[in-house]
Amino acid sequence: MKIMRMLPLLVLTMTIRLFAAPPMSNADREHLLVHFEMTTQMLGEQVRGLSPAQLEYKASPDRWSIREVVSHLAVAEPDYWREIQKAVKAAPDMKDKKSQATDADIMWYGIDRVVHTKTGGGHEKVDTYKDMGEALGKFQTLRATMIEYIKSTDDDLRAHSFGEYGETIDCWQWMLEISTHAERHIQQIREIKNDPGFPKK
Repeated sequence: MKIMRMLPLLVLTMTIRLFAAPPMSNADREHLLVHFEMTTQMLGEQVRGLSPAQLEYKASPDRWSIREVVSHLAVAEPDYWREIQKAVKAAPDMKDKKSQATDADIMWYGIDRVVHTKTGGGHEKVDTYKDMGEALGKFQTLRATMIEYIKSTDDDLRAHSFGEYGETIDCWQWMLEISTHAERHIQQIREIKNDPGFPKK
């Protein structure tokens, strides 16, 4: 009799699982995790041991310093994180849409520094953090949150669209682009350090 009473609940549970969105694939999860861990570590390594003069050096008056680059990431990534959380809470809609970018396009964005884009949306406020330690700490704290999300979430990021910045992509691609955006700015830091006028100490 007890089994008979539990049968409707069992059927309901199986039905919910059947129609629920599948979780992120192992490959997608691993790809995000490796990239996020890589860029988090790379940023820390690029700024470690730099003097105040090196952190504030600008190749020209209209270019960012290393401290300003890190401040930009500390300002921008919380917005990006809030936006993806909002998008994932919406109903899955990528079944009827096509991403306007390939995964390779998102990866290339982090590598290609030939085309420079102008920062907007408040993310250009690079003096929000005057102290490098504070900016880097804010960045690393949020990165720990995002990395834990990547490790544990059952959200199917591929099933949700993201179109906050023009073209429509899926949320997995946008999550990857958060990390490739950081990679792009890590490349920028390397360019600053390679400038002929960069202080020796």
